[in-house]
Amino acid sequence: MEQQPTTARTALKFGLITGVASIVYTTILYVTGQAANTALAWFGMIISIVVMYLAMKEFKEDNGGFMSYSQGLGIGTMMSAVSGLMGAFYNYIYNEFIDTTLRQQILDKTREQLEERGMDDAQIDAAMEMSAKFSSPAITFIFVILGAIIIGFIISLIISAIMKKDKPFELE
Repeated sequence: MEQQPTTARTALKFGLITGVASIVYTTILYVTGQAANTALAWFGMIISIVVMYLAMKEFKEDNGGFMSYSQGLGIGTMMSAVSGLMGAFYNYIYNEFIDTTLRQQILDKTREQLEERGMDDAQIDAAMEMSAKFSSPAITFIFVILGAIIIGFIISLIISAIMKKDKPFELE
């Protein structure tokens, strides 16, 4: 008897794949000094989108060619939560133990960008104080997980709508 696919098993499998791929990509950005390059950081979203599509495609194939909208949404959101949790742990370990200067490098780059915009010293100091608060390890950890879940949910809404195929009533 063939085992029925579950959204949780699919989400865990592909969440781990996404997490590992994202960690490798992030490490490349860190090592090459491109961690503050927002364009390259957003390019990493393509990894999540492609793997999420592959996860839903596999689930649909293993489920007789059918996947409901809610199943796709669940797969994508759970997958994002798993990869976000992995990314948050990796980010914490990297910033606290491997490269403790990275946070300061990003804050310095932020200061440069604010100066280029022509902001005065008082505005820059206020913005930098706020940035420093939001770049603490605990806040960053929480934001990485929440951000991954929210962005994954939004992407899941779109991919699930495209890929859904409900079972005909007589097959249920």
